[in-house]
Amino acid sequence: MTATITGAQWTAVRTALEETGDRFGELVLSVPADAMATRHWTVAELAAHVGSVGWLYAHRLRPELAPLPVPALDDHLLGTTVDTIADVNELVLRHLTDRDPAALVDRLTADIGTILDASAGRDPEELWPWLGDARLPLAGVLAHLLNELLLHGWDIGRARRVPWTIPPEHSALFFELFIVGMVRHGYGRLMDADRPPPARRIVVRFQSAYTEPVTFVLADGLVTVGDPAERVDVQVTFEPPALSLMLFGRLGRARAALSGRVRLRGPRPWLLAPFMRVLRAPT
Repeated sequence: MTATITGAQWTAVRTALEETGDRFGELVLSVPADAMATRHWTVAELAAHVGSVGWLYAHRLRPELAPLPVPALDDHLLGTTVDTIADVNELVLRHLTDRDPAALVDRLTADIGTILDASAGRDPEELWPWLGDARLPLAGVLAHLLNELLLHGWDIGRARRVPWTIPPEHSALFFELFIVGMVRHGYGRLMDADRPPPARRIVVRFQSAYTEPVTFVLADGLVTVGDPAERVDVQVTFEPPALSLMLFGRLGRARAALSGRVRLRGPRPWLLAPFMRVLRAPT
């Protein structure tokens, strides 16, 4: 798999971000703001959370704009791991007190517009510091916000029993631009954990109808992008929305496997579990 972000991918993630932002805003305004969208957050709180991500990225692209009103936020973000992201999210929400859905949607729409305008002439491979001192290409930053919209739109749709679709080509952008991009350029301390990583080397290949195959290698506690010709322990064939929902704890691994949306092959499929304890997402 090439490291180059194509012009088609850059155009696709920008178009998907704008379209999904509009869909998400319409969804938020169509349901009661004080209804629960997740176990811990109402629709309004969830919209404020997604909005905080858009606000953060808009400010990073246009530093003259007002930053998020959270003291020492950069220090908190730098020290974040997958296991402490929830604490940072709660800290941000304590400082963002507006829960008016119309105001939240207006702000998010404006920030997405700023992100698209300010990034239009920039290199999609430009590296950005991210949570836990990870490094992301700019296209991966946009793909992360896209996934926030898709994932939390799914939360609202499921909780309120209203339609919400996750187009597979959009989830594929998250996988290729964000996940692969972060592994390729280094995820810093983001994946740090209290328990030791597996002692053995594990090779996993991910492939789908919407992405180029990519081989990940876990060795000495670090996941890197490996040689495509290397023999694998596990081959994961996936539908991009199912993989994203599984990574973020919305879809159980057994259910994903039984449905055929995530399929495992290879001589040692059981090694996917210890691999995913290292390369993991907050749930």
